[in-house]
Amino acid sequence: MSELNTEQRLAVRLSELRLQRGWSLDDLAVATGISRASLSRIERSETSPTAALLNRLCAAYGLTMSRLLSEVEEDSALLVRADQQPVWQDTASGFIRRNVSPPALHFRCEVVEGKLQPGARIDYDIPPVQGLEQHIWLQAGGLTIMMGMQHWTLQPGDCLRFHLTGKSAFEAHLTDGARYLLVVAKP
Repeated sequence: MSELNTEQRLAVRLSELRLQRGWSLDDLAVATGISRASLSRIERSETSPTAALLNRLCAAYGLTMSRLLSEVEEDSALLVRADQQPVWQDTASGFIRRNVSPPALHFRCEVVEGKLQPGARIDYDIPPVQGLEQHIWLQAGGLTIMMGMQHWTLQPGDCLRFHLTGKSAFEAHLTDGARYLLVVAKP
């Protein structure tokens, strides 16, 4: 699989996960609310899933987005140089995600750098893993995080910690965008 690019490896891995569970595209469509046609295009690498769609797929498979993306990367070294850190981009929402310390089998935490373009918003219908512990440390710009009826607006240097449950949304400052570090702790 090493001759394939990240998007192609992601498509292959998503197809493998579905087949490992013995699910048809119709079964996965019911589980995720994503159309069968869209799932087929994603698995054939004809289109890349948005962050929101990828989150729905992760929820169906019980994986964090970082875990899924790390499974499509080449290796898992102890030292990950900046130029080797996997980057994934959702051009539709203006979201760029860098796995600073990709998840690994014997480690409980992972560090992710997130960048949202000015005014970008990502809505997640469900958490990939219910109750997942997360810490968000805003580095630059402004970021509003919404979970259910709660919302927090972070300024540079602020840190929000929570257990992810239910619907959530991330919205970047209208002119400054947002750059943050996200620590995800496996249960």
